[in-house]
Amino acid sequence: MKGFFATFKNDHWVMPYLRRYKKLLVLVLFLGFMTFFCGGALMFNSGYLISRAATHPYNILMIYVPIVLARAFGIGRPAFRYAERLTSHNWVLRIVSDFRKRLYEAVEKQAVAIRQTHQTGDVLSILAEDIDHIENLYLRTVFPLVIGWLLYAFVVIGIGYFNWAFGLLMLILLGVIVIVMPLLSVAVNGRREFQARQVQRTFYTQLTDAVLGLGDWLISGRRHDFLAQQDAPIDEIATLRRADHHFQWWRNFAIQFIFGAAVILLVWWAGVMFTHNQAEANWVAAFGLALFPTVEPFADMSQGVSEWPVYQDSIKRVNALDENEPEQVAQTTIGDLAELKLDHVKFTYPGASREVIDDLSLTLHPGEKLALLGPSGTGKSTLLKLMLGDETTTSGQVTLNGEPIARLQDQRAQLFGVLDQQPYLFNTTVMNNVRLGNLNASDEEVMAAVKAVELDELITRLPAGYQTQVQEAGSRFSGGERQRLSLARILLQDAPIIILDEPTVSLDPITEQHLLDTVFDVLHDKTIIWVTHHLAGINHVDQVRFIEDGHFDMQGTPAELYRDNPRFQSLYDLDRGR
Repeated sequence: MKGFFATFKNDHWVMPYLRRYKKLLVLVLFLGFMTFFCGGALMFNSGYLISRAATHPYNILMIYVPIVLARAFGIGRPAFRYAERLTSHNWVLRIVSDFRKRLYEAVEKQAVAIRQTHQTGDVLSILAEDIDHIENLYLRTVFPLVIGWLLYAFVVIGIGYFNWAFGLLMLILLGVIVIVMPLLSVAVNGRREFQARQVQRTFYTQLTDAVLGLGDWLISGRRHDFLAQQDAPIDEIATLRRADHHFQWWRNFAIQFIFGAAVILLVWWAGVMFTHNQAEANWVAAFGLALFPTVEPFADMSQGVSEWPVYQDSIKRVNALDENEPEQVAQTTIGDLAELKLDHVKFTYPGASREVIDDLSLTLHPGEKLALLGPSGTGKSTLLKLMLGDETTTSGQVTLNGEPIARLQDQRAQLFGVLDQQPYLFNTTVMNNVRLGNLNASDEEVMAAVKAVELDELITRLPAGYQTQVQEAGSRFSGGERQRLSLARILLQDAPIIILDEPTVSLDPITEQHLLDTVFDVLHDKTIIWVTHHLAGINHVDQVRFIEDGHFDMQGTPAELYRDNPRFQSLYDLDRGR
């Protein structure tokens, strides 16, 4: 149980709920104890009843009370069991509902930070597994462990009441089952269980990445390589599981062997204590049989505790989400957009040795068009994140109308529209996909936006028109058509600042030029920040900025740069095939 107390020292996910629902928890434990108490009492009473009946009582009334008790305990055991299951699951589901809501809120608040520190599959693992692990912590570890210890104490005290020396012997013998075996399980099997979960989590992440790039695997003809990559972690997990089952078999065998020895000793002790006369001899079978129902909760303790390392890891992960929660910034709003300004902005990622953005300053007035160019990895995407407020500057600031961008996040959807490389279309109708830009837009407004991006003729020719299903990720349409539908969505959104993050990167030159002409035409009154790798359509913009090594290397209007800058002139001519 290494690190048990350290795990809960600063915990704010598990322990608070134990305190909040402590009365219900006590009821769960009481019902669980009574389930096995009734089972033991039924066996105890049945042993006495069988022995007493075998002596031919002269009156049936002599065994009437044991008969009634046998019925009562026989009914009580399943009744308490059913009530315990209902109560425990009610208790856990109350907590889990709070957990899930709280977890999704934590992920929402830290979406950007999580995306930087976790892979997609790892995030899915947190959402899908960690809450289930904490749920199982209660159902498979906490409840069986506490109930088992209560029964252990009851059995030892009960036997000690008759003979303290034999009670001490049972304390030691049963202690091997309820204390030593769980500790051995968590030391040996728990480590293996933790390794299996780690491999499974890595597999989850790798498989997610592989599936997201499945098209590339198939296009490159590497189907067998894709399958082989998934086989390795599956084989590793299978090996760990086999070792796990092997250990469990031997552990359960040892528990049954020790328990059998305890029963034999108990029968021997009862034979010594209660054979002075015929009446006392009836108690021998009662004591011998009473111990049998406790083997189930005693055995469950070891298995439940062996999963502790997995639960411990999950508890640490969900607690880390809250501990890394970003500081909340007081929000405000602005009216008509005046200007977007970057004032000596610097930015360095945590743990990085060099600055990604190095002292950039920029002012964009309403309606201006800016092109950001530069090689991959020079800071273009990071600069967009700073403008949107996804990242916080190391020094300097980004402002809109003089207000820091961090204070305008509640108004972000009204200020910024984004068209990127792979805009997502949902598996619903054309009408619904475009209306996502403004949920209050009328059908006529949606159609007007589609017409503005020159897709109205295509849509009206479809059998279902605007009710056509675009299919998953918009696969019903070509790349250029998906971009135009997303552009129509942005038109409905009517944000004053539009970010174009290489929207034409996967299009052929003719489609690219046509799309760019449409974009700059329909967004002529918007402020546009266009990130691109090459210079096709560059004459649409007012400013050009080249980013290299985190700072602006070239800047000016397209005409000025072509006239005065040989490097720009060379790149422009090369891009146009001259």
